[in-house]
Amino acid sequence: MYAYEGDPAALIGEFRRTSVLVPVSDDGLMSAEWGGIRWLYAFTDEDALNRFALARGSAPETHWQYVSALGARLLDVVVPAVGGPAGVALDAGSEQGMLFPPAPGIVPDSVAVHTDEGEQAPASGSTPLPGPGGDRI
Repeated sequence: MYAYEGDPAALIGEFRRTSVLVPVSDDGLMSAEWGGIRWLYAFTDEDALNRFALARGSAPETHWQYVSALGARLLDVVVPAVGGPAGVALDAGSEQGMLFPPAPGIVPDSVAVHTDEGEQAPASGSTPLPGPGGDRI
C-alpha cells in the first residue's frame, strides 16, 4: 500500500484516505516522544500491530486494544490536540514504516513546525522510526 517511490503528496493523500489502527492504553492513544516530537503510533493492519506488540515484549496471546481512524483525522484533529509538535509513525518497527512529521502540507499550518530558515520539514523519508518504547497521550 505505501510503496511510493516518487511523489510525497500522493503518499500523504493515500495515508489521509486510509483507515489505520491506533493502539490505546489507559484510555489514551499510544505514542512516544522522539526528537522533540510526540509520535502517534498507527498501523496498517492487525499483523503490523501484533508484530510491534511482540517487539515491545507483549506475550503472543495478548491482544492490544485499538481504535480505527482515517489518517486525515489523525493529522487534522488528533495532532493539533496534542498541544505540541506531533506527527504519526506508521507501522513503527517495520521495514515499510514511515513518519508523517508535523510539517506544512501534512498537518494543519497552525501546528506545523518550520525550520529556522523558514523552510518546511521534509514530507517523509527514511528517518528511523521511534522504537518499541512509548507511552500514551
